[in-house]
Amino acid sequence: MAEEEAKVMAVEEANKGLDYIPEVILKKRKNRDELAFIRKKQLELGNFGKKKKKVADIKRPEDFVLEFRAKEIDLIRMKQRVKRPRATPQPAKSNLVFIIRIQGKNDMHPKTKKVLNSMQLRSTFTGVFAKATDGLFQKLLKVQPYVTYGYPNGKSVKDLIFKKGYTIIEGNPVPLTDNNIIEQALGEHGIFCIEDIVNEIARVGDHFREVMRFLGPVKLNKPEAGVLHGKKQVFSDGGDTGNREDKINDLIIKMN
Repeated sequence: MAEEEAKVMAVEEANKGLDYIPEVILKKRKNRDELAFIRKKQLELGNFGKKKKKVADIKRPEDFVLEFRAKEIDLIRMKQRVKRPRATPQPAKSNLVFIIRIQGKNDMHPKTKKVLNSMQLRSTFTGVFAKATDGLFQKLLKVQPYVTYGYPNGKSVKDLIFKKGYTIIEGNPVPLTDNNIIEQALGEHGIFCIEDIVNEIARVGDHFREVMRFLGPVKLNKPEAGVLHGKKQVFSDGGDTGNREDKINDLIIKMN
């Protein structure tokens, strides 16, 4: 009898399952663990004399996981955009394209960043002129969630170069206020002044590449609220990115 009673008690204990823990207690435990992790990091930074960081700047383990996943998704989507049948670039409506980087880099894969850097778009709200080619549009497909572009008119080219044009001399940006600088760098190509630079860019002349090597990427102003909505959908679908065609001139006015 004693053995039978023991077996019955063992079965009853097994059927009870895990004890119920209220959700409030679970949340408190999670907050306590996170606080302990942050406190540990603060003590480590303080002990080794490193620059103090704010609590908000300290990444939790789950933050690294989410960031890694976002970057992997960015790479997968980049490959998918290039492979899609509709990804074949449409015939360009102009030989000149102006590209603006409008998104940041938190969820950007290193390969995406490398493509942006190859176009001199290393920071948000910078812009560059480029010659319309199939190779360029393939690059733009790869980085489409981070850029918008279109076909600038002559007025936009002139306004951008006169207001924000500069070159790099000994590592420092130098505004194009002295035509002697232009003549020394581009005089052998028949370009002697800022008006010649504007003309060469606007018509995508024979020495367009040399001019673009001479110029630094255009640093645009951050647009006012409501101009960009932070949407990574293409412009034709109500988003901010992708080809705006002639509408790029409206955005240039608001950011120049």
